[in-house]
Amino acid sequence: MAPFFKIYIICWATACFAALFLFIRERETIGLARAEYWRFIFKPWRLMTFAIACLSMIIIAPYTGDPTWDYYDAFFMSTLTYLTSPWAIGAIYNAGKRKLKLSHAFIAICAWMFSASWSYDLYLVLRDGGYPETWFSNIFASSVLYVSAGLFWSLDWIYGRGVTFAFLENNWPYNNPESPFSRILWYALPLMALVSFLILYFFLFKGGI
Repeated sequence: MAPFFKIYIICWATACFAALFLFIRERETIGLARAEYWRFIFKPWRLMTFAIACLSMIIIAPYTGDPTWDYYDAFFMSTLTYLTSPWAIGAIYNAGKRKLKLSHAFIAICAWMFSASWSYDLYLVLRDGGYPETWFSNIFASSVLYVSAGLFWSLDWIYGRGVTFAFLENNWPYNNPESPFSRILWYALPLMALVSFLILYFFLFKGGI
């Protein structure tokens, strides 16, 4: 492995350990550690759409012509994206609005990069013994999917406000019992179409990310 990649691994591994340390130290104030977030993310319509998206990625992966994609990285990257992207996008937005500390944004960025890039890189290093040539292009392609997914699963309907992104609310993350998918369907369709197009484009027409 080239010296550059060894240094790169050390840098992102250090960032991940620093983020983990901050997460443990500040877990009482971090949305990702709150039960309300997990009740929010495990709403039936979010689980169902995740299952469809994840299964699609797994089915498509072996047929892309890209040897770096298989059942395993399709599964764990999809799962990490589902579990972290709504919180990460919200945390970065709210840190930008100075509603959260910058440490939360740092943790969110590391969660984003690990889900969309570093877990993929690590898996291929362990599987193939070398750093994937696609590591750089994958950052951008997978990040577009990550942000789109985070926005999609952040959609919510709130009585008196209508459809909004959950992270725009002052009490985010919260547990909203009144958020039927039928009320956000027309807002969700453009994001669903965008994610579907990106998956088809990157995997079918570009031979994988």
